[in-house]
Amino acid sequence: MSNRVKKAIIPAAGLGTRFLPATKAMPKEMLPIVDKPTIQYIIEEAIESGIEDIIIVTGKGKRAIEDHFDNNFELEDNLIKKEKFDLLAKIKQPAKVDIHYIRQKEPLGLGHAVWCARSFIGNEPFAILLGDDIVQSEKPCLKQLIEQFEETGKSIIGVQTVGENETDRYGIVAPKTYEGKRYEVDYLVEKPKKGSAPSNLAIMGRYVLEPEIFNFLEEQEKGAGGEIQLTDALQKLNSTSSIIAYDFDGKRYDVGEVLGFIKTTIEMALDRDDLKEELTLFLKEILNQSSIDHAK
Repeated sequence: MSNRVKKAIIPAAGLGTRFLPATKAMPKEMLPIVDKPTIQYIIEEAIESGIEDIIIVTGKGKRAIEDHFDNNFELEDNLIKKEKFDLLAKIKQPAKVDIHYIRQKEPLGLGHAVWCARSFIGNEPFAILLGDDIVQSEKPCLKQLIEQFEETGKSIIGVQTVGENETDRYGIVAPKTYEGKRYEVDYLVEKPKKGSAPSNLAIMGRYVLEPEIFNFLEEQEKGAGGEIQLTDALQKLNSTSSIIAYDFDGKRYDVGEVLGFIKTTIEMALDRDDLKEELTLFLKEILNQSSIDHAK
């Protein structure tokens, strides 16, 4: 088995019910943050981390994802003729990696979505990037995890610290020992009840795993939410081959729920030189008007 991580899975088969009615006809992964679809941030992180092949696990109604990453010769020709080379570069960025697709025929959970890509991965270590988490960092989040995998030879889970009132929303790691930002995993639990979490180290949607995980996903029974949970299979993998949790550097944005999506859009827009000034003035106007209305 090669130690080099070249392939990645991006699960994108979820129904996106939190964003209805917008997601009735549009995949949630295609909802734009400013002017770029959410899933493109994930793809670009994979490219910057050295990934060469990506498989996107889709479901019904997700054709727009394939269309977005396909070549559009008419559009490209139009941009060339108008000498809009900056826009051309933006739409050509995902072409730097080979993107493949497979459909998850039943919504059986994240673990099942990953299992659907087993033939594509084969007997190689691989990455998983979830679309609900966007990470802005000097060194790409996935690249940090890949470096940890290459150093340790063990499966790596990306984690960050969350507040005690948030632990019931995530898979949580119970650490056994630690060295700097690296934790040896004792066990994992998916969305523990409030007050019962073994730590506040939350799994944040980035993984580099050994292919043995597919053996456990193959026989995995339904867990939390009546779905096949990746966290449950990771718990079994950890019993035979110890897993490392790595507290990665970077700011993580939660775009999997509406308020987090709105906050992310505003913050990323404020980071743009072409938008910052006018948007700041607009936000100040809204806050001033809100203060006046409340004072009445």
